[in-house]
Amino acid sequence: MSYMALIQGDEGDYLGSQETYLESLKYADVNDGRFRPYVASIYTGLSRTTNDLKNYPKTIEYADKALALVDSAYRTTPLNNKAVALQYLGRYDEALIIFDSSLRTSKNDWQRYARALSNYARTKWLRDPTYAAAAELHEARKIREEEKDNWGLNASYSHLSDYYSNTRPDSALFYAKKYLDVARLVESEEDELLALQKVVRFEQPKAAKKYFSRYYDLNDSFQTARNAAKNQFALIRYEAEKSKAENAVLQKDVTEKRAQITTQWILVGVIVALFAAAAAIGVSIYNKRKRRMQWEKERALREQELNTSQKVHDVVANGLYTIMSGLEHREAIDKENLLDEIDTLYEKSRNISYEVRPGNFHDFYNTIAGLLFSFGGAKAKVVGVGNSEEVWTGASELVKENVAVILQELLINMKKHSEASNVMLKFEKQENNIILHYADDGIGFPPAVKYGNGLTNTENRITKLGGNIKFEPAAKGTKVKITIPIA
Repeated sequence: MSYMALIQGDEGDYLGSQETYLESLKYADVNDGRFRPYVASIYTGLSRTTNDLKNYPKTIEYADKALALVDSAYRTTPLNNKAVALQYLGRYDEALIIFDSSLRTSKNDWQRYARALSNYARTKWLRDPTYAAAAELHEARKIREEEKDNWGLNASYSHLSDYYSNTRPDSALFYAKKYLDVARLVESEEDELLALQKVVRFEQPKAAKKYFSRYYDLNDSFQTARNAAKNQFALIRYEAEKSKAENAVLQKDVTEKRAQITTQWILVGVIVALFAAAAAIGVSIYNKRKRRMQWEKERALREQELNTSQKVHDVVANGLYTIMSGLEHREAIDKENLLDEIDTLYEKSRNISYEVRPGNFHDFYNTIAGLLFSFGGAKAKVVGVGNSEEVWTGASELVKENVAVILQELLINMKKHSEASNVMLKFEKQENNIILHYADDGIGFPPAVKYGNGLTNTENRITKLGGNIKFEPAAKGTKVKITIPIA
């Protein structure tokens, strides 16, 4: 089970890995010395997985449990996990004590020494942004280049890009691209995504567009691979548990038979027959209940994955497309504004797993106006009618949040597929409803509308709000009427 948990963590299924590690602890007697190395390994794995989940207090707790069970030869990994968690929590002095100790005890292990040195310098810089960490960071980088430690170089280039981010943007971009090259060399999609974010931040707007496109495609494939990795051992677990249950029943039956044989053959025959019937019924009920519980668990997982997929589509994919759409028709690029947009999108994508909702939409009509403006341009003129503060007065934060995503999806579909030259959006308030009218002069929908992921997500959002969407007949183009309750 601990090997299964390790594989799940390597495939990016951190929650599944954590669950499997915790399940494996049930089979180990922590008071039996024979289990000591296995329990230490499990706690070390848990410290790594919780670090990946950004649950840093738990990382420290599990690292300490592992450290209490191992001697000096096996303390490196849990100590490093603990120090990194302390660093993320802002407890820099405690982290520095650990990294300093690692520096002093790793003189004969260059890869370990380089890792400790890079982390030590980065931590001192995080504690004091005026600290000159460049020399130590470059020393660690040179060691890793000489040792051909590509995984270590990933960390060095990332640290150097961060270090130069506020003082030398050109150097920050140089090391971000080096980070990207090494991430591709070791085939680490997670590192490649992180490197692309850094490159986009520092690259010139025109050149950054190709990195946007690669980030978009890679993020889709990355999420698909992670979803495929989740619960890959579910069937193995089910079959193993089923086999154990059947063997237990069979063993009990054999034991009962042997005990009864010593008394009376006829009585034994009757008892065994009754027991077999009862056991068969019990196993049948048990298996039905187990299958029902398994089905309910899988259904809940599918719903969770669907919700997460919808959020990734709405927040990350549509957000990136909106930014790229805005870049296409702007005569001049405001770099600071573009970086703010990218940073906002980054924070939204991080917040998906934590269920953090967007901020206050107190000037929502301006938000809508900005959204319409970002999709207008030389190819398509986008006009909004009736978008005023009065229309949105009384609308709940949930309604505003979903309306913004719904409009974004409609405009992205228009941009991608409609070939429209003119687009109009009209906003009305009727009693307790907000009415959205959409019309364009494009090629329109085919007679039988086939929903893709975007339109399906849009219809699901409208339905959950208690509203409805209607595709109206049009001589040319597309007409849509959306009704949403104001609260």
